[in-house]
This record gives sequence, C-alpha cells and structure tokens, in this order.
Amino acid sequence: MNRGSREVERRILRLLHGQKSRTQLTQIHAHILRHHLHHSNQLISHFISICGSLSRMHYASLIFQHFQNPNIFLLNSMIKGYSLCGPYQNSVVFFSTMKRRGIWPDEFTFAPLLKACANLEDLELGQGVHKHVLALGFGRFGSIRIGIVELYAGCGRMMDAKKVFDEMPQSDVILRNLMVKGYAQSGNVDMGLGLFKQMGERTVVSWNLMISLLAQNGREKEALALFHEMRNSEFEPDEATVVTVLPVCAQLGELDLGRWIHSYAKSEGLYPNLVSVGNALVDFFGKSGDLETAFGIFKDMPRKNVVSWNAVISKCAFNGKGELGVQLFDEMLDEGVRPNDSTFVGVLACCAHAGLVQRGGDLFDSLIANHGIQPTIEHYGCMVDLLGRGGCLKEAHKLVKTMTVEPNAAIWGALVSACRTHGEMELAEYALKELIKLEPWNSGNYVLLSNIYADRGKWEEVEKVRVLMRGNSIKKAPGQSTVV
Repeated sequence: MNRGSREVERRILRLLHGQKSRTQLTQIHAHILRHHLHHSNQLISHFISICGSLSRMHYASLIFQHFQNPNIFLLNSMIKGYSLCGPYQNSVVFFSTMKRRGIWPDEFTFAPLLKACANLEDLELGQGVHKHVLALGFGRFGSIRIGIVELYAGCGRMMDAKKVFDEMPQSDVILRNLMVKGYAQSGNVDMGLGLFKQMGERTVVSWNLMISLLAQNGREKEALALFHEMRNSEFEPDEATVVTVLPVCAQLGELDLGRWIHSYAKSEGLYPNLVSVGNALVDFFGKSGDLETAFGIFKDMPRKNVVSWNAVISKCAFNGKGELGVQLFDEMLDEGVRPNDSTFVGVLACCAHAGLVQRGGDLFDSLIANHGIQPTIEHYGCMVDLLGRGGCLKEAHKLVKTMTVEPNAAIWGALVSACRTHGEMELAEYALKELIKLEPWNSGNYVLLSNIYADRGKWEEVEKVRVLMRGNSIKKAPGQSTVV
C-alpha cells in the first residue's frame, strides 16, 4: 500500500470512529469502494465492528460475503458484532467457520464468543467454549475471564462464577456488576446487595443495576432509599436511573419525587430528547392520576414509538377517559405507527370504560384479521370485561367457552362480577364453580357462591359449600358476610 492509500485509510478510520458514523455508514462504505480499499481486511474489520455497535450486522454480513479469504481480524469482528446485537447464534457459526478454515483463534476471539453464549443462556455451549479457552491457555486474559463470569452468572451458576471471580488478581467494577446482577437474578438479592456495598469503586451503572434489581424483586422502598444514597454520593442520575426510579415512585405514591425527577430530566436535557424518559414520565403521571400532565408530556415528545402511544392510551383507560384513548388509537394508526399486543390491551380497556361495546368487538376481531396478532389472556380479559359491563353476558360466556387459551381466574372473576351486577345468578353460579377450581384456597369465592345459593333458597347447596370449605380447610375471612 502506497503512502497516499495509507493516508486515505487513516482518514476513513477517523470517520468510522467519529460521532456521526451511524448516519454516514453508507457514505463511508462508498468512500472505501471509491479508493479500492474494500479488500483491506484491517479496514473492513473496523467497519464491521462499527456495524456491530450500531446494530447493522445485516449490512456487515453483505460486505463479509465478498471476502473469499477472510483473516482472523475479520472473523473476530463478525463474532464480536453478532455478540453485541444478535442473532447471537451467528457468533458461534462464525467461530465454526474459523475452525473449518484452519484459522487459529486468538485472545480477541473468546471474550465476545462467551458473551454470545451468555446472551443465549446456553450453558452447555458456553462450557464447551470455556474448555477451548483452557486448552489454548487463554484463561489468563482479563477480558476472557470477565466473559466466563458473565456466562456462568447469566446462566445462574453463581458458584462457578464466584470461583473464577475469586481467582482474579483484581476485580474491576464491570466484573463486580456482573456478579451483583448474577446473584440478584438467581434470587439471592441480599448476596448481590452485600457485594454492591463492598464495592470500593462504583459507577452510575452499578447504582442503576442495584436499584433496578431491588425494584424488580418487590423491594421498592429499598430501591428508593438507594436512589437517595446515590444522589447523596454525588452521582448524577442518567437516562437508565430515571426510567428505573419513576415506576417505583408511582408504585409508592412518591409524587413529589416524581415531579422532581421530571424537573431534573428537563434541566439535564433527558426530556423531551430521549423517548424512553418521555415514556417513563407519561407512565408515572398517568398512574398518579395526573392525566393532563401525562398528555402534555406525550404531546411535547418530538419522537414517539409504539411504547409512547401504548403508555398514553393505557393511562386513559386507567383514568376513566376511554373515549380519549380510542381517539388516540385512531391517531396512532393515522400516523402509521403499527400497534402491538399491548396497544390492543390498552384500547380494549378504554372501550370497556367508555361502554363502546361495538367498537371494542370490531377491534378485537381486527387483532388477527388486520394485524396478525394472536389474542392473549389479557385481550380476552378486556373483552369479557367490556361485554360484561355492557350487559352482554351470553356473548361474554360464549367468548370464554371459545377462547384459544385456557381461561384463568381473572377471566372467570370478571364474568362473576358482571353477572352479579346484572342479576344473572345462574351464570354467576357456573362461573364461581370454575373459579373455585382455579382458586380452591380463596375463601371469598366460596362465600359468594354460598350467598348466591342462599338468595335463591337452595339451602342444600349452601350446606355443600360449607362441607367443601371444611374439607379444604378454608376459613371465612374477617368481614365477609355469609350464611356458611
């Protein structure tokens, strides 16, 4: 390669690793072709690495196909790219290609390969890669050890992960984060929290990880306390912090803190610029009963995705503004946003709250016909609720009997509630019997059934319910009115 070509290559590398590489990827590729550098393994390796970081591996694959004799650098880049954005199995495919071509792997091959196995949660495959690492003597490399810890922690094998962790001369913050996450995901949140507290060095990622894991495991108050500790430790919340903490604020009724986070997000440029933050704010204010603010935030967002629309539509149902939710659904379709299964749960709930029986039925019918979405238990639940509220009890019962999934307690419970509201005691009796089969431990179901029998003068059946309760060791909860 002459001096001019080397200078062009250096310029292209600077472009590749610049901040605008996402928007300039095709232009950079054209630049490579124009200067006849498309056969440079080194340059294309860098190009493929950027494709991986930008989730453009389909593009990378098309370029790779033009290489008849790819070298180790090119194959490593393909393995790494797929380990970042998937399909993760392709990393393993390219490793097999490497072996088939007789190309010897190096220390840069195994870290992303182990990451791919961790993402696949394929312990057996990962253990095979681990054996390769040991056989080739690469176990001493820190990045590979991190990959091994990530594999075992991600697959719930914390004893194996800890063994590798303890053997490392120094454990950095990335490694400790992996261990914390592994402990918490395997159900041992306290071990993860203990390791977090021992960390001498923490990053915002460390705090976010622990706050999230506490919240996900039903320990919302501790999550919020840790958030306050994070702020007191002079760590600035970022996008992930805001998205994690806002649902906790909504659940605990921490309205003032949620409003502070809203103000903070605006001052730091996180809102309205970041879609995820806007979505979290819509969800928070909607759940807090402030639909006006939620709607204002939604309108202010310069970019919206399907999650944004789902959030505002579902919160309309939550706040009893069903007609507005249906109107927003129509706007969503007009703007070319494709609804998903969660969208229909929200809009069907809106129809139920607004009493729009015909519209709800049409939307339910359109799930498969127009959108290719198979109805889930949640969709059926919304429809039973909609039909029940509208007094269409025979239609609701028919729908339950023809469901493509097994009806659960929520479905039968909705039908019972509708029957009691509209005085259909015979159908309520039938639904309650089904409910008792699913929830034999729930005393309330027995009490309701007993009361229905008593109201209809069926005293022998009342006695049968009493015997059934005693046989199942069911005791009436305090405050329940029953003749049992």
